[in-house]
Amino acid sequence: MENLIISIDFDKGEFPKRHTCDGENISPAIRIERIHSQFLAITIEDRVGPSEKICQWLIWNITARDTIPENISRDPVITEPFEAVQGKNDLGKIGYSGPCPPKGVVHTYYFNVYGLDAKLDAPPGSTRADLEKAMAGHMVQYGGQSIATYQR
Repeated sequence: MENLIISIDFDKGEFPKRHTCDGENISPAIRIERIHSQFLAITIEDRVGPSEKICQWLIWNITARDTIPENISRDPVITEPFEAVQGKNDLGKIGYSGPCPPKGVVHTYYFNVYGLDAKLDAPPGSTRADLEKAMAGHMVQYGGQSIATYQR
């Protein structure tokens, strides 16, 4: 599987407050390089333990593009600034939910991007498990593990 390169522009790898529950709680801008696939899916996960992950954002059916601008609406179906579908994150909300760890605890967030060969059948509001099932057999590229931390 070919690699994508994903990058976020956070000073010292730390989430700016504006992208967290302590600020505006808006999605960050994401840059993607080496795209050789038709569509993209993106997830952001908080790994709170060796086997536990909390998915903060699921968005897919993005026509391949090198930039995802910040402040994507929380609508289940996005039409601007590009078309996409969003799922229900592990906090039970549609769209992006920024970091909001307990006070005094540093949490690490992993950005993942998947290159897909087709649009996925997963409907708006799908869960992470639904998205993973829909992506099976369609992933042709993967780029991930851009990492950012946040502490309140």
